[in-house]
Amino acid sequence: MTSAEQSSLGKTVAYRDEYDASLLFPIPRALKRTELGIGDALPFHGVDIWNAYELSWLDARGKPVVALAEFQVPAASPNIIESKSFKLYLNTFAQTRIADADDVTARLRRDLSAAAGADVAVSLCDARRFAQQRMRELDGDVIDGIDVDIDSYDEPQPGYLVADAADVADETLVSHLLKSNCPVTGQPDWASVQIRYRGARIDRAGLLRYLVSFRRHSDFHEQCVERIYTDLQSRCAPQRLSVYARYTRRGGLDINPFRTSETGEKPENPRGARQ
Repeated sequence: MTSAEQSSLGKTVAYRDEYDASLLFPIPRALKRTELGIGDALPFHGVDIWNAYELSWLDARGKPVVALAEFQVPAASPNIIESKSFKLYLNTFAQTRIADADDVTARLRRDLSAAAGADVAVSLCDARRFAQQRMRELDGDVIDGIDVDIDSYDEPQPGYLVADAADVADETLVSHLLKSNCPVTGQPDWASVQIRYRGARIDRAGLLRYLVSFRRHSDFHEQCVERIYTDLQSRCAPQRLSVYARYTRRGGLDINPFRTSETGEKPENPRGARQ
């Protein structure tokens, strides 16, 4: 299985509520990375952070348990996991009796790591800690208020990205205007994006026009972020760069890809108001 068209995405399916790991559908990252000129030696480090808000199972006596879950998939893993298959897989826990949360965590880690082809970190938040959950927006200067004409929406336009080599900046920029479309269903994917860099100052108006040019573009979340990262690197050549997108949830899951030039850098997982 190598393409989303072969998966359950965009198709009518019967929802199963008893554990079935076979529903997970991996898609090789290399399929899209080749388009960006990315080979085996990745030009970035990173992680895809998934949050699940609809996870439930039965305890040993048959009583339902609910939890939130966080999954961290390494950017270096050979596969992404198609999101609808992920949701269908999580649904199969609903009528499955499992001894305790540790067993649930172990199953999730085992199955997701097998699908991704690399170790996936899993952590659960039980209902006793729900009140500790807080919302926080991405840090940085929001560029959405810039007064600029925009007329490109169909495909990313890296030509809009320019930087002034005579003016060195160390700054963090944020936009809430990133939108792309699912490459199979055409449904909209909405996101906020944070760009942190050090180097030649990036023209903010051009950056905003570039981000909006994704508006009708079809790609998965992870692939959009990697395109933004590689376009910024090739056009602006920053000394340091990170790109972090926080996508709104669909089907009880949100996906938040992070790519960085810095080894070992990890983002926080702040839930935004739109998530």
